[in-house]
Amino acid sequence: MLFDTHLHIVDRKRLDYPWLSDAGALNRDNLYEDYARDALRCGISNVFHMEVDVAPGCIDDETAYIKEISRRPGSLVRGAIAACRPEEDGFAAHLERSLADPFVKGFRRVLHVAPDDTAEQPLFRENIKRLSGTRMTFDLCVLPHQFERILTLVDLNPDVRFILDHCANPPIKDGMNDVWRKGITDFARRTNVTAKISGVIAYGDLDGWTVESLRPYVEHTIGSFGWDRVVWGSDWPVCTLGGGLTPWVAATHALTAGCSAEERDKLYQANAKRIWSI
Repeated sequence: MLFDTHLHIVDRKRLDYPWLSDAGALNRDNLYEDYARDALRCGISNVFHMEVDVAPGCIDDETAYIKEISRRPGSLVRGAIAACRPEEDGFAAHLERSLADPFVKGFRRVLHVAPDDTAEQPLFRENIKRLSGTRMTFDLCVLPHQFERILTLVDLNPDVRFILDHCANPPIKDGMNDVWRKGITDFARRTNVTAKISGVIAYGDLDGWTVESLRPYVEHTIGSFGWDRVVWGSDWPVCTLGGGLTPWVAATHALTAGCSAEERDKLYQANAKRIWSI
């Protein structure tokens, strides 16, 4: 069974998503019911919702909406990784509210759409340090040219648990390069970072990707971090750009076919359950 640590739900009737107007094929509703149908067929048993960069005024509304979904009979949703703005003064109060809500498991601020120096701002660093010793994780969604800046943030916060999304957005379509390869190795040296093997079918040739075209990136990530510091995610609906949930699950099974049952279980679900105490 799979624990999906990276589901996005988009409901434009309920929430405001400013970025969607420039998102091409993703500019549509992507509802829980659409995801759950395929997820149940693929053997997904637990799900975390990942924030979808809603308008700042909708951040708390997004968490409340996902909590509603989690209460539906048979829902797979077990928690939420909430949006946040560590570069703003209101983060401390947002953290306190979230710590009082066991449904919120962590935070993410999408940094690849923010100015490159965002993570270097004193207030941002101060607010990330507030996560030290708490149960909250912080997802890192960054591009290779930002690696050095983000590694500094990680080093300044050794007691914060970071999750590196999407194998750090590898340049699969353009081919392996030393910046990404070295970056993964450098992140893996930081023991407070866990890598997320999620949705990489959307980073290659959307129509022509194969298991073998993905293999060097997935294997380098897992080989660098080790089986105890990797988790799995779908990145639905972004993964639909590369074929959808079912092909990504099938590719995951193919990529790990030669691994032991214990190794596969760690990636598929056990590490996520341990990290987030599920």
